[in-house]
Order: sequence, then C-alpha cells, then structure tokens
Amino acid sequence: MRIALFQPEIAGNVGAILRTAACLGAAVDLIEPMGFAWDDKRVARAGMDYIDHVAIARHPDWATFERQATGRLVLLTTKGATPLHAIAFRPDDVLLFGQEGAGVPDAVHTRAEARVVIPMRAPLRSLNLATSVAIVLAEALRQTGEWPGPVIPSPAPGEEFGSSTLSRSATAR
Repeated sequence: MRIALFQPEIAGNVGAILRTAACLGAAVDLIEPMGFAWDDKRVARAGMDYIDHVAIARHPDWATFERQATGRLVLLTTKGATPLHAIAFRPDDVLLFGQEGAGVPDAVHTRAEARVVIPMRAPLRSLNLATSVAIVLAEALRQTGEWPGPVIPSPAPGEEFGSSTLSRSATAR
C-alpha cells in the first residue's frame, strides 16, 4: 500500500502523514513541486523520529511519478463518485491525495482508476489532509488485512476493556 501526495503545500501535514505511514507500514510518494523546502523544520517536528522508519520516494513532477507508478491509482477527492465505505481496496493500491487548497488538475483526476470521497455531513466538504490520509489508510489496511503488528483481541462477551482486563493484569504483576 502506498500513499501519494500530489504537490503538498503544508510541511506539517506531510510530517504527520509520514509518521502515520511509518506506524502503519505504508510507503509515501511525494510528487513535487512542494509548497515548502524539504528540509523544513515543520516536517521534522510533525514527523518526529518516525521519518526514518518510512520508505519515501520523491518525484520531480507528475509525469515522472506516473511512469513508475504500479498498482491501481485511487484518488481521494471531494468530487469522488464512490464513497469510502463502498470501494474494495487492494494491497497494491496507490492512495493519491491532492493539494490542500486545490486538489489535483483534471488530467490527474482522469488518470485515476477510482475516485473516492470520504462522506461527511453537509454543508462541510473536506477534512485536513493528514486526517484524511489516516482515515483512508486505516480503512484500506482493514479491508486488505494488512494491519501491522499484533492484533488486539476483542473483549469477551459481557467483559469491558479497562475494567476486568486491566485489573487481572495489574494483579498478576
């Protein structure tokens, strides 16, 4: 699973996305130009030391990215026809997100094999880019069974996490 950011404008968003990608095991493609210098301290501040744990590919432009892209290109857009809960994600999908202020140009929109929208209540139309990436990546990983690390078990019927589960562990120590 890959996350592709088309000409991102806000360093803090990219840093937060890199941190999310590192934690959840997704690679990130950055399609330039970006609206900030790559060495911007805001990227590092939001990404913290997690940036060293994510595969990042930088592309000088859309054409270069498009030539090397493999897998299905899934564009997340407010103009999407398919709601997030209705698409079947694949493990090799490239989740493409546009600029914070402008999205993607028509040529990029047309190139996508799927156009997905995160449903939300009217009259609101969009979420923060980093929040959108986290929501979509989480759903894609859930559907494809690609969540990293150990799975946390569900509580037994009639049992709540936090009460009996924590009391038993605390007593066992």
